[in-house]
Amino acid sequence: MHPNQTNLWELMWALARTDFKLRFHGSLLGYLWALLKPLSLFLILNFVFSSIFNPMNTGTRYYSLQLITSLMLFGFFQDGTMNGLTALVHKSTLVTKIYVPRWIIILASTIHTTLVFAINLIIISLFFLWYGLWPGLTGILAFAFYIVLTYGLILAFSFMAAPLFVRFRDLVQVWEVVSAALFYATPIIYPLTIFPAHYQSYVLVNPMAFIVHYTKMALTEQQFAGLGENALFAAVVALLFGLGLFIYGRLEPSVAEHI
Repeated sequence: MHPNQTNLWELMWALARTDFKLRFHGSLLGYLWALLKPLSLFLILNFVFSSIFNPMNTGTRYYSLQLITSLMLFGFFQDGTMNGLTALVHKSTLVTKIYVPRWIIILASTIHTTLVFAINLIIISLFFLWYGLWPGLTGILAFAFYIVLTYGLILAFSFMAAPLFVRFRDLVQVWEVVSAALFYATPIIYPLTIFPAHYQSYVLVNPMAFIVHYTKMALTEQQFAGLGENALFAAVVALLFGLGLFIYGRLEPSVAEHI
């Protein structure tokens, strides 16, 4: 007997809540680690690089605000893709023992990551309050738009990679290396302006570079990507999501055989 749609969404939310609770279960500080881990990384990187990428050298204002926002946003992408990649294997009992649509399991893993990111937004808000910078309604809406695009990338990757990971378990190690490379290829600890103008467009081919750069500009400099650029990028994310669903549809029927 297949569960109805209401039960499916309830199951998805229950899985997401369970993953969120288990992530911090048994730790002394519990949910505070959702704040302390990225904050600790920020403090280290800010201490090392704030004296290098300062306003006099690079034209970068509000370096600390840009750094904390970039770290949180990229961390959302990194955690979301890793959780999506391993979702089916980590919930192998649900895959093999009872009937649960596999997309529910993948989606729940990304929602769990989104809950953690929502907590991290508290840090970003507190930093902007501390610096007395109001990004403006347009800046906030742009940030929300790029969060949605980041989540779209997470979903696209997760639906592609989760059924592949069932067959190729080395994908975790491969993705750890690739995501680390993406971190340094994204203007997180450095501004895009350190590159000559004619090279900057090549850097922005990296989807997370586009998202991180224009998020920083929108929130701290009131500078925005053009409507055409945003529309084109959103279309690319939509195409990647469609590709992810296509690959998932082709591989999903054989997942239980290989898990």
